[in-house]
Amino acid sequence: MNRTDHQLGPLMDLGRERPQVPARARNMSPIVPRASIAGRALVAVVAIMTFLASITTGAVLLVSASAAEWQSEVATEITIQVRPAPGRDLDRDAAAVAEAVRAQSGIVEIRPFTREESAKLLEPWLGSGLSLDDLPVPRVIVARVQPGTTLDLEALRRRVTRVTPSASVDDHRAWIERMRSMTGATVIAGIGILALVIIATIISVSFATRGAMAANRPIVEVLHFVGAGDRYIANRFLRHFLRLGLEGGVIGGGIAMLLFGFSESIAGWFSGTPVGDQFVALLGTFSLRPSGYLALAAQAVLIAAITAWASRRTLFATLDDID
Repeated sequence: MNRTDHQLGPLMDLGRERPQVPARARNMSPIVPRASIAGRALVAVVAIMTFLASITTGAVLLVSASAAEWQSEVATEITIQVRPAPGRDLDRDAAAVAEAVRAQSGIVEIRPFTREESAKLLEPWLGSGLSLDDLPVPRVIVARVQPGTTLDLEALRRRVTRVTPSASVDDHRAWIERMRSMTGATVIAGIGILALVIIATIISVSFATRGAMAANRPIVEVLHFVGAGDRYIANRFLRHFLRLGLEGGVIGGGIAMLLFGFSESIAGWFSGTPVGDQFVALLGTFSLRPSGYLALAAQAVLIAAITAWASRRTLFATLDDID
């Protein structure tokens, strides 16, 4: 025996048709093949699931952030409409209402809209170039409330109607409630989609684990019957599928992060178009906060952990069948 054979250790006789290999090399071979068609397919499935989950989570975060900004802005504003009335001067009524609102405590800014500005608010519905002289277009006055101040809305309404009976005050509470309902529905829908993605991931991993067990069943049975504990065998599968889950999570989550990273630039390409303006109005600037990227990274790790957990559960169930 030369020096090289001594370093490799004793040889194991595998028969006449196969060469002798070191026993230590045989012992170091993994129970689960590290590179296989099933493994690559599982990585692709986990990557797709992680990408879909990340897109859903990112969209929910964008909508929630935009809705919070809308609510904070609208909650600090009230709108007063002065409608035309027979025998009354609309311009004089609008000026009197603006002065009455300015005298209310808690109001920090008043912006009366001119006749042309009030008519321009109707252009998205009526179009431009129309004569609105014969239409009872009201005058709009926007008042900004000091943040943190509780405005006595009933007192303001009494003061305004005392000056001009045709005036009305709107604090946008109904709109804010609708916005909260829409945001809540969006969050619930996102949670439902995430639940479906996790369920689909568990099912995919379970089938992949059973396939790996079927391909390596003779080895697993030998290890099981010679005294290897279920935990020892399960840890080998756990490491294998955890690695596959992390690989798929990094791929899917990384692509989603890149997509959100470039989303602001992509939105800039469509700026000025009706579709782009609507999406910007709904989702803001399409840019996630740093906490959003941390949430996507944590979600990718969670899906990888679910992948490992599902494989471990399936493996123990299969080992019970062997017993």
